[in-house]
Amino acid sequence: MRHILLIIAVSLSLSSFAQKVNKHIKEKNVRAVLSTLAADDMQGRKPMTPGIDKAAAFIAGEFAKAGLEPLDKASGSFLQKFTMYKSEVKDQAVSINGTTLEAGSCLVFPGSEELKWDNSGAELVYIKAGENAGQSIFGQVQSGKNVLVVADTSHQKTLARFRNFRMQRMAGSGSVVVVLYPGMVDQYNVRVSAKLTGSEFANVVGIIRGKSKPDERVVFSAHYDHLGIGKPKDQDSIFNGANDDASGTTGVIALAKYFRKMKQPERTIVFATFTAEESGGYGAQYFSRQMDPATVMAMFNIEMIGTDSKWGKNSAYITGYEKSDFGKILQESLKGSAFEFHPDPYPSENLFYRSDNATLARLGVPAHTISTSKMDSEKFYHTVDDEIETLDTRNMTEIIKAIAVSSKSIVDGSKTPTRVVEK
Repeated sequence: MRHILLIIAVSLSLSSFAQKVNKHIKEKNVRAVLSTLAADDMQGRKPMTPGIDKAAAFIAGEFAKAGLEPLDKASGSFLQKFTMYKSEVKDQAVSINGTTLEAGSCLVFPGSEELKWDNSGAELVYIKAGENAGQSIFGQVQSGKNVLVVADTSHQKTLARFRNFRMQRMAGSGSVVVVLYPGMVDQYNVRVSAKLTGSEFANVVGIIRGKSKPDERVVFSAHYDHLGIGKPKDQDSIFNGANDDASGTTGVIALAKYFRKMKQPERTIVFATFTAEESGGYGAQYFSRQMDPATVMAMFNIEMIGTDSKWGKNSAYITGYEKSDFGKILQESLKGSAFEFHPDPYPSENLFYRSDNATLARLGVPAHTISTSKMDSEKFYHTVDDEIETLDTRNMTEIIKAIAVSSKSIVDGSKTPTRVVEK
């Protein structure tokens, strides 16, 4: 009898919560925001263009209307402005214990145009065989310090993966040099010449401060940039990016308005829309530097939710589903509903590390992307035809509602996903 009463109580609670979601997240509002972000006058929202500035101002205005606080309260602005420097290594020479290393055994992330280390100037960090080289290297790159990372030669594949990782550095960042070396370092000499080129960017970030656990954060995010204006096709040259990722940005705005109308959350909720995802994930990289990863309990990154998933309506998938119990917690919260989250069906695409969740995920945060994109058949992906008319805004609205419902136990602090651990 007690078991039956518990089931009834849970069912009634879910029903009550769903009613609130239906009241505050409506398709007409979702469509209105999406239409604005994907309009021609946004010029495809390419970084460093008037179009993306207009989009940022619109998102900031929506956050203000929702009643959010800026992440940086002192600045009074929702715009998280920053300068990133792209580095191009011109010349490098690295020797360890008197032996000059081959270029393939070194990887340089320069924070200045000239680097000269002679047994000083850098902190030594060792990565032994069997240790998590990926997280360690990424953490050092994010640290802002001058670091010489000495990785056991067994980590050669990890080093190779980082060569393909596009990364800009913030002003004042230290330099990180990673070497493959099978022992302790008694002497080192590093010479690097690089070219640094600076560019101005801005994320748009707002928060709802938590009640009992204000220092624990739950992030809802999406990228608001796209490809801008390109080669005309049938007299259309604007890459509107309705699905990629005005749909995700619309979701973040809708969730911000929804949670602001609910009672104050126990954990602080951060709503972030990132710039320059298409250029290399630079907005998310900068944002992650402003967050102590230990304080981020979960990240819901929303990417391309405007089309039906491979399972049809009322469904989406979660990248890196097996890397934490994030997905299981979400699905547990949806018991009794028609919606279902699935594991990523496109593992060969490596989607977990191709979106804005990747930066924090590499640092151990249960940061996952929620998407419906059919990676084998999205014919409008990165084309001028990615416009609102090609999207199912009714189903998209149901996905946003499902995210709101499924995140409840994480937002209220009763559930905390396990951390991501990469080998």
